[in-house]
Amino acid sequence: MPQSRTWIIAVLIAVAAFAYAQERKVLSPPATASVTFADGKTVTVNYAQPSTRGRKIFGGLVPYDKVWRTGANAATSLKTDVNLDIGGTKVPAGSYTLYTLPGQSSWQLIVNKQTGQWGTKYDQGQDLARIPMKVTQRPSGLEMFTISFDKTGDDSAILKLEWENTIASVDVRAEK
Repeated sequence: MPQSRTWIIAVLIAVAAFAYAQERKVLSPPATASVTFADGKTVTVNYAQPSTRGRKIFGGLVPYDKVWRTGANAATSLKTDVNLDIGGTKVPAGSYTLYTLPGQSSWQLIVNKQTGQWGTKYDQGQDLARIPMKVTQRPSGLEMFTISFDKTGDDSAILKLEWENTIASVDVRAEK
């Protein structure tokens, strides 16, 4: 009889732990941004969305003038089915990792050839390009980091990174 009680207690503990894990809120949930051009070719960014949670973000949690993983958790990935022109820089079709270099008045988008790594495993020697971004202020704060594409034409869009009171953006165009 004592063995059966031990077994029942173990099962109850396992069920309670599973239920707790299911109810826990993910702090930086996965997200995707994508754009499809007129020819059906797609550009997709997969990333994790950290939240402000009352913290100062740029110049605080994310220091100025240091490479940032551009999200949370695993490295932010860019997959493109088409050759791109990102802010005047040619980016061949393929898979990449995106990092950024935030500054007080200017930002750079870093397109890195290494893929599949954790977000903090940055190798500058793998950089394909560092591309200047336009930086503007949001009219109101944004709690969750968000990457999006605003389509501007059949073969063009604006890649936007938004968080807290900052918008960093760069033009993206499909190459013919």
